[in-house]
Amino acid sequence: ADLFERTAEELARHGLSCECLGGGRVSHRPGERRIHVYGYSVGFGRADHAVTTEKLKAKYPDYEITWADEGY
Repeated sequence: ADLFERTAEELARHGLSCECLGGGRVSHRPGERRIHVYGYSVGFGRADHAVTTEKLKAKYPDYEITWADEGY
């Protein structure tokens, strides 16, 4: 929530707005070239991790990127 609030404030200074579509966590293991997206936000609910994973795959094509709804 803190990150979203800071981002929303910064965008507002530029005349922009944003909406949080959900939350979760990211485990990044650069030595293993692995990223795992999981969990949810108590305040914002669960994000669509499949969408997040596809965005990450485009940016990090040489990583193994997975997701799960389990975990907090």
